[in-house]
Amino acid sequence: MYPRLIRLAVAIFCALLTAACATTTQAAPDQSGPSPLTASAALGDFGTVDLCSLLNVPEVAPGAVAVPTFDSCQATLGARTIRIGPLAFDADPNIKPYAYPGPVPDGVAVQQSMFNDHSACTRAITFADGNRLDLSVSDNGGDQGARCGVADAAVGSALAAVTANKVGRLVFPDRSWGWVAPCALLDSHDLDAVAGAGAQPTTELSGHSCIRGKVSLKLTVETATPTGPAEQLGGREARVRTAGAFCLVDTTQQAAGRRELAEISVVETAGTAGDGTCALARTAASSLFPRLPRA
Repeated sequence: MYPRLIRLAVAIFCALLTAACATTTQAAPDQSGPSPLTASAALGDFGTVDLCSLLNVPEVAPGAVAVPTFDSCQATLGARTIRIGPLAFDADPNIKPYAYPGPVPDGVAVQQSMFNDHSACTRAITFADGNRLDLSVSDNGGDQGARCGVADAAVGSALAAVTANKVGRLVFPDRSWGWVAPCALLDSHDLDAVAGAGAQPTTELSGHSCIRGKVSLKLTVETATPTGPAEQLGGREARVRTAGAFCLVDTTQQAAGRRELAEISVVETAGTAGDGTCALARTAASSLFPRLPRA
């Protein structure tokens, strides 16, 4: 019987030892709390995020018509425009601290911008990774308090959509300009003289616009009826106009029931844009427009 007792004692000892080891190696509960919310975690792929999915139109602006572009959302109601986006990562000296009254996710800050505050109220949602989503409300009235009330409601709508995982996606049809990488088009020796010596292309966060030195290319959705005389550039109907230091050349195409817009911009570094600036913009258009797909 002694061998049996010995084996039983050994078995009991091993069982107790195993239980003790299991007790001492049990993982401690996670007390780290929620992770700071980054823009990528909140919005997913920047190139396909539907920023209109962040705007609860019936609650924020009943009756407004919201139009998603490749990198923003624009909702209009009479003379008032609500704009969400685009995403940005650059420092903006106009952004100031602001005591937003609503709840915000961990790591997120809501700030205000004082730029153009006589006709617009602008808020900025800054995520934990430093990327910023701007929201603005503009009209031709003088009631800044009313504009800012709508802007704060838009911020609340956007944060609610993010936290509830209700962020939508854009769907680009075949041969849409939403599939085009503008930096790949700007990275051409044909544009060396327009861009400036040694200039390299740099994309913005959504990937739908790119700047190379003095020239930029933006691909989006048209939200305003084009004006001004049309001319042929690069095999497409185009319109040329100046805006301060910039000369801009636009062309459009119909795709899936909307007008897609390609906008070339050339900046005049020595003052306001003139004939020389627009000559460079036309040169850029003649190089870029033929390389855009046709829907």
